[in-house]
Amino acid sequence: MKKNNIYILLLMLVVFATSCNKSGNYPGGVVGIFIPILDLRALHKDADLTLTKDNLGGSEKIAALVVSDHSGGNLPSGLLVVQDKRRLSRIRGISIDIGVAAASYVPGDSVHVNLIGGVLSRKNGILQISNLPATAIEKIAAGKPVPVNRVNLNTVLADVDAYESTFVTIVKATFNPTLSSTDVLSGDKVINDGTSDIHMITEENAKFANVVPSYAANYKGIIFSKEENGKLVPIHKVRTIDDIKVLNISLDDYPDIIITGWLNNPQTTGSQYEYIQFRATKDVDFAQTPFSVVTCNNAGTANPTGFPAAGWATGQGRTYKFELNSGTVSKGEFFYVGSINKRINGPGSTDISSSKWIKSIAYNQASPRFNSTQTNAGSSITNLLANSGNAYGIAVFRGLQVYSTTVPIDVVFVHNGGSLYQAGPPPTYGVGYRIGNTDVYDVVEPSTDVVQPYFTSGTNTTRFPYNPNAADAELGHSYFYIIGGVFDTNLKKWVQARSATAADYIRLTPNSQIKDIEENPRTTQVK
Repeated sequence: MKKNNIYILLLMLVVFATSCNKSGNYPGGVVGIFIPILDLRALHKDADLTLTKDNLGGSEKIAALVVSDHSGGNLPSGLLVVQDKRRLSRIRGISIDIGVAAASYVPGDSVHVNLIGGVLSRKNGILQISNLPATAIEKIAAGKPVPVNRVNLNTVLADVDAYESTFVTIVKATFNPTLSSTDVLSGDKVINDGTSDIHMITEENAKFANVVPSYAANYKGIIFSKEENGKLVPIHKVRTIDDIKVLNISLDDYPDIIITGWLNNPQTTGSQYEYIQFRATKDVDFAQTPFSVVTCNNAGTANPTGFPAAGWATGQGRTYKFELNSGTVSKGEFFYVGSINKRINGPGSTDISSSKWIKSIAYNQASPRFNSTQTNAGSSITNLLANSGNAYGIAVFRGLQVYSTTVPIDVVFVHNGGSLYQAGPPPTYGVGYRIGNTDVYDVVEPSTDVVQPYFTSGTNTTRFPYNPNAADAELGHSYFYIIGGVFDTNLKKWVQARSATAADYIRLTPNSQIKDIEENPRTTQVK
């Protein structure tokens, strides 16, 4: 037994000594034959590179999925475009010049590509591999699913190389400038997805070049690059007409008024001191075109409990409705809805009654009915917007009738706590607070066509975080939500989505002025 123990000890020392040898790879290790596309792209510097087993680190091939489709006649001739997600789960793509053979491959083909002898270079702005025979491509399988990669254009512009030669979906895109009713896709058009612009190129000989585009659509396709003034600039190329999904959105659907900020927890008390800030995107006479603003408070003590069966029209202590049926606002003008006290930050703070107030109600006393045919009435409420950590929301509706099926033209939420949504079958798809097609919400998920009409259903999870007001409450401080964004009245859409982080709150004191919440650089812009 003692002899065996000595043998085991010696064996462990040999293994330890071997593992501490820093002079090379582990002797038993074998380099994988496949190199991830992310690592392959990183090999290109400023000069062409002939690929060898040495500079590939011992690898020889890539295993990738074809995303190019030449049947539409719109992709660069001869380029086979493939992508993988083998490194850090990041999708990366590369174009391979194999001439006419590229057209024989279709999206979903799984291929192995022998790289040895190929030349990695940037031609016409596109990083690509050339000098490979068509026989370097081995088709392994067909019909593999191509991952949906929904992107925001601002992220593409921030890192062009990461998206080049990858298949993407650009959602809720409109043209900038808006096209005329006779314009066709052919040529260089600029589209905007609410975060930024990109040039979408349609060759004049493409099979869909003469299609008259809709006002709004989702555009699938491939990101390529071109070089301008020493920089890479992304362009988007649709592959076939099937890559274009027309959306049921028109110029008439854009919101006349938008939510730009709010105060949910004034100093000392929220009873009769909460308010919401809006901005008009066009001239509005509320007597002629009335609107409704509804808030929801989902604090643990709010009634009725459980999921809001009637959505924004639930009433009682769960939702509260303001009817905007008098007064006027001009395009770009701020206006307010909320407490009758009209103070910027609770009792004793700056009087802001001289600002444009369209509706103010003693909401801790008044109990409005939602609709003349509805039996349950809204009740008076101490707080319009929750302070408990559960969700609260604000929604704008056209007209004065709000039912469980009514869709808001603008809506925001803070947090997602509480009973908000319960899934169900068509036609209602459950119960909850309905959302509209806004800068951050989609009634139908653009990439999958799944119906998701409520907050927290599907991908409708965007919400703002609670502000950090608790620590400052005793000092007379509170925080106004400033959510930013840019709404373009010519394009009639959000061209920069709203967002809020801890840095975007405006810290109010009793002496704060109206200009502090209307002239801040982060204030929502209407242009």
